[in-house]
Amino acid sequence: MSGNYFTNPIEFLISTLFSLYILAVMLRFLLGMVRADFYNPVSQFLVRITNPVLVPLRKVLPSIGKFDIAAIVLMIALQLLALTLIVLLRGSGFPVGAILIISLAKLVSLAINVFFFAIIIQVILSWVNPGTYNPVTSLVYSLTSPILRPIQQLIPPISGIDLSPLFAIIGLQVLRMLVIPLIG
Repeated sequence: MSGNYFTNPIEFLISTLFSLYILAVMLRFLLGMVRADFYNPVSQFLVRITNPVLVPLRKVLPSIGKFDIAAIVLMIALQLLALTLIVLLRGSGFPVGAILIISLAKLVSLAINVFFFAIIIQVILSWVNPGTYNPVTSLVYSLTSPILRPIQQLIPPISGIDLSPLFAIIGLQVLRMLVIPLIG
């Protein structure tokens, strides 16, 4: 009982702490991809908490164009480590290939979730406090713009109502249904 008693809280802590740091690296990666404002306070926060690991890794793995290879490798490595620690904590065996596939599926799912929730946040902000500046709002718009802009060009606002977030969310859900089963 004592071994199992501590397993769940330790597994929760491992999962939560790794997930939060992976999310920070993912946000930094995605914001770099969309060329979001580097001097935004939120961007600076992400840079400060991810630099200690990313800067040394970038010396070995340089970026290719807009793709921060070091961030991708770091996310995969952290996800692999988190899953491996959880598997070891549970005392069960798990093939390395399966852990790699699950790690990739979790990262793809996280990326889809980031865009999904960014769109939801953007919609809510547009209803609650439209037109005001906020550092988070600026980053959310930067992040969602590459997804929403092409949809807005296909489907212009109808009677002043922008339906692009609705279609983007539907598209992200379909993408999740198509991609995640292929990976995992």
